[in-house]
Amino acid sequence: MAETSSPTRTIQAARPRMSLAVAMLGFFVVALDAQIVNVALPHIRDELSGGLSGLQWIVTGYTLMFSALQLFGGSISDRVGARRAFGIGMIVFVLGSAACGAAPSLAILIAGRVVQGIGAAMITPTSLALIREAFHDAVQRGRAITYWALGGSVASAAGPVVGGILTQVGWRWIFFVNLPVGVLALIVLARVAPSPRRAVPFDWAGQIAAIAALGGLTFAIIEGGSIGYGAPEVLAAFALAVIGAVMFLIAQARGLHPMMPLDLFRSTTVSIGLGIAFVTMAAFYGVVFVQSLYFQEQRGVSALITGLLFLPMTGLVALLNPFVARAMERLGKISTTIGGMTLMALGLLSQALLPADAPVIVNALLMVPVGLGGSSTVPPLTALILDHIPAERAGTASGVLNTARQMGGSLGIAIFGAVLATQTVFQAGLRIDYIVTGLVLLVLAAVTLRLRKAA
Repeated sequence: MAETSSPTRTIQAARPRMSLAVAMLGFFVVALDAQIVNVALPHIRDELSGGLSGLQWIVTGYTLMFSALQLFGGSISDRVGARRAFGIGMIVFVLGSAACGAAPSLAILIAGRVVQGIGAAMITPTSLALIREAFHDAVQRGRAITYWALGGSVASAAGPVVGGILTQVGWRWIFFVNLPVGVLALIVLARVAPSPRRAVPFDWAGQIAAIAALGGLTFAIIEGGSIGYGAPEVLAAFALAVIGAVMFLIAQARGLHPMMPLDLFRSTTVSIGLGIAFVTMAAFYGVVFVQSLYFQEQRGVSALITGLLFLPMTGLVALLNPFVARAMERLGKISTTIGGMTLMALGLLSQALLPADAPVIVNALLMVPVGLGGSSTVPPLTALILDHIPAERAGTASGVLNTARQMGGSLGIAIFGAVLATQTVFQAGLRIDYIVTGLVLLVLAAVTLRLRKAA
């Protein structure tokens, strides 16, 4: 006689799928919002006014909080449970999105982006925690994480295009679109099993110092490019950044429960790997920001066409990223990382050497090596860092790596935009950004090459 499944078994079987679905929805909407806004920036400025620094804050307000609170979000996940923390993060994200879409002024829009970033910082680590809890088999868990990462890749590829389409209707829709996705995620979350809780202490001193350091530095770079680096408020922001950085280092060195243990940096490989993660993410985010303005303000291209011009880069990244694993197996982690940085540098330098009247499709094609090169460094860097730390510290090291990448994105936009603000000709600022960043990447590639020789 055939065995019939009970309702309890059916619910238990569905729960892992629900956990994966909600994790993918969360990571998708977080990754989408990191890219969707760039193509709408000129339209936002037309309606809400504000200069280049205001546009930078629209993007950086999100990435700044996203990077500064990632480790904190992981701690909250452990303390209150991943399911509850995810729900809180998604509610915060949805409220921030609603505030952005309804913003009557640039200041409120930026504040809404900050709230979105706080929610995103809670969603990302908790989405992975939900997968860890739901899938006990290592093979199934690996497949689930692959699907989770694929959702982020699709979101990154679709972001500029979706942003361009929605901007044709009205730029506010790039934020309102998050509301139904967030509500759907919360409905699915109700079918996810409750998460365990652990008594995890918070590193309050380290977290506050980190926000002060990163926020002060970002403010000083962005506003310095706009009002001058000798302005009192800019100098005060630099001072706050220095004080915050010193206090953060003290908190990590002497604290009982540091959020970023300093002994991780004793490994030269780990230190260089985090530096590469920072620079490559800064380059990628900086290029998306600069090119969005370049296409629309310098070449007169619409938001929709701008989004489509990003498609060769973002689409090929999503399609070809799975082949990075094969390259790692054949060439090794260090060689794959060096190849990715070199490819990214060549793309940046090629863009810098293009004449101002070059066809925009050529610009779009030369962004492809920037995207492919940057994405090719992520898997080998992650594996390389995890190879050089104890297994029990893998979670902490992963959090530090993701924080370094997001910090790079925040400061990349700030620095690229500040250089543009100091130049009277847009093309001159673009060339300085790309040439300097390309050379930095080549220097890092040379340093990494020495690691391979030492291995």
